[in-house]
Amino acid sequence: MAYDLYIGTAEARALQKKLSAEIILRDELGEVRRVAGTDCAFKDGGRLTRAVVAVLSFPGLELIEHSVAERPTDFPYIPGLLSFREVPTLLEAFAGLRQAPDLLLCDGQGYAHPRRFGIACHLGLATGIPSIGVAKSRLIGTHREPAEAAGSQMPLIDKGETIGTVLRTKDGINPLYISSGHRVSPVTAVDWVLACCRGYRLPETTRWADGLAGDPAFKLKARRIR
Repeated sequence: MAYDLYIGTAEARALQKKLSAEIILRDELGEVRRVAGTDCAFKDGGRLTRAVVAVLSFPGLELIEHSVAERPTDFPYIPGLLSFREVPTLLEAFAGLRQAPDLLLCDGQGYAHPRRFGIACHLGLATGIPSIGVAKSRLIGTHREPAEAAGSQMPLIDKGETIGTVLRTKDGINPLYISSGHRVSPVTAVDWVLACCRGYRLPETTRWADGLAGDPAFKLKARRIR
């Protein structure tokens, strides 16, 4: 998926609307043995993007491979256009993997987006890998608060359409906002997020990617992300 790195915001929004028609919201997954988390951090006052893809075994959820890429940041931070800021560097990180993962859990929105094309949709479409948006905060939509117990969930609604799920992954902790990215149905997206959680708010995929993106000196053998 090619586009001008210096694309303007109006062009970027128009491209999102166009590409959203290509997103598949049904399950087209094969066997999942390698599940990946993605994340980006910004260094040097935001001028440098550091992207990480952390690949874990499934169901063991042990880190088996990771790839890091860094490149100059060439798109500003604009809510709703996150993918144009992060995807180019993430694709470089994907190119560094020995083997492609079977499923992506992306740190950000998927279908739960004003133009139904968040970063999980963008990255899933660009790589062809089934993807899920796992966001820490709400971008759009309204919902009732899920019950306090882990596993509780409520639909996320925008303009009368269910666009995602508000999911409590740990008792009494703020929920996550889960939505389909590409080739994963809404129900299956929730199932996979829960399957990748191990007693923390964030799935293991996101915890590894977050730690590796934010700390260049992260010691893989010396510590676990808490």
